[in-house]
Amino acid sequence: MSTPDASSKAGFPAEEAVEAAILALAGRPDAPRSIDPSEPARALAEGAEDWQRLLPAVRRAAVRLAMAGKLVIYRKGKPVDPEDFRGVYRLGLPQDQV
Repeated sequence: MSTPDASSKAGFPAEEAVEAAILALAGRPDAPRSIDPSEPARALAEGAEDWQRLLPAVRRAAVRLAMAGKLVIYRKGKPVDPEDFRGVYRLGLPQDQV
């Protein structure tokens, strides 16, 4: 019987680690109003070229956090429905948490 580790799939960080990275980067004192989703992906990537494969996990984590009210997903500078958005987006903390 194996013990769970920090990876949910081979080489991928656990969902909780992705969520924690998003919240940590968005909550930095020097953070802009919103962050690019590639920032947490790059922070979690094992190699310089590996970050792109983490983007789907970042998006899933962002949707979960937004549904829980812990994050806002922006498109063209405006908050969007986390269950129904497409294209380029950014992530930020709700204004009451800034």
